[in-house]
Amino acid sequence: MSVEKLMEQVLKGFGVERIQAAKDLGKLGDKRAIEALVVALKDSNWAVRSNSIFSLAELGATDAGSHIINLLTDEEERVRKSAAKALGILGSKIAVKPLMDALEDSVPSVRKSAARSLGQIGDPAAVDRLTRLTSDPDVYVARMAKQALEAIKG
Repeated sequence: MSVEKLMEQVLKGFGVERIQAAKDLGKLGDKRAIEALVVALKDSNWAVRSNSIFSLAELGATDAGSHIINLLTDEEERVRKSAAKALGILGSKIAVKPLMDALEDSVPSVRKSAARSLGQIGDPAAVDRLTRLTSDPDVYVARMAKQALEAIKG
């Protein structure tokens, strides 16, 4: 399917069509899709928002970082996790503080993704917060915090 048709579907299609279009737009690798995907970040369907986040990361849409940061506080935990993960993929330096805040999320998978992304970004400002996270009650979160610290310290 063409990028134009997918862009139309992500914005105007039925639920399942919007979800699939948001996913497929990233795989096409066509940066013309970025604008439609940014608009889709406000979709009422959490799966559209989540897939749009990953597609923006696949497209290397670093300019969309501020829009993705806003989703670190989304009501849906899967969207928050996707946002945390994508910001690391994008290497978004502007996301360091919001990702450090996401280390306090009530959902372990969000904390784990935020820790991973902070390790990928590599900003030493996160060291203290990640150090505290190494004693997280969730063993996978604690392990990811340790790996992120190793990545930052080199």
